[in-house]
Amino acid sequence: MAQSFDVVVVGGGPGGYVAAIRAAQLGMKTAVVERENLGGICLNWGCIPTKALLKSAQVYEYAKHAGSYGINISNPTADFDAVIKRSRGVADKMSKGVQFLMKKNKIDVIMGNGKLIAANKLEVTAADNSKQVLEAKNIIIATGGRARQLPTMPIDGKKIIGYREAMS
Repeated sequence: MAQSFDVVVVGGGPGGYVAAIRAAQLGMKTAVVERENLGGICLNWGCIPTKALLKSAQVYEYAKHAGSYGINISNPTADFDAVIKRSRGVADKMSKGVQFLMKKNKIDVIMGNGKLIAANKLEVTAADNSKQVLEAKNIIIATGGRARQLPTMPIDGKKIIGYREAMS
C-alpha cells in the first residue's frame, strides 16, 4: 500500500528542502525524496564547501602578511589535508542542520531515487533496490543541477576532474 502525502518534494537541495519546510509550515503532510545527502550539490559539494576553502585561503594569506598588521608569525604553512577536512566538516554540519529542520517540521525523508509513475504517484527505489510507492496531491520536482561533461573532454579523474574530486 502506498504512503499518502499532501506534498512530496523530489530533491533535498536548497530549492527542495525549503519548499518542503514551507509546505509543512502550511499544515501539509510532507515528504522529501533524496538520493544522497540533504542539502544537495550546493551544500555538500558546491557553494558551501567552496566558501570554506576560500576562507582557509584567506586566513593563510592573512598569516603570510601578518607582519604588516604588527603580528609576527614565522613561516606559516598550509596543511591541505586539514583544509579539505575542515571544508567537508562544514558541509557535513550544515547537512545535519537540514536533517534537523526536516525532523523539527515533521517532514518524512525518504532516501532513494524518485520516478514519476502516474499523475500523483512516485516510485522510490532505495540503495538496496527495494521499491515503495508514494501518493501525493502535489509533487514538486527540485532535482537541481548536475555536472556536465564536454564531449571532447570527458572526466578522466586525472587531467579532467569533476566537482567531487575537486572538493576532496
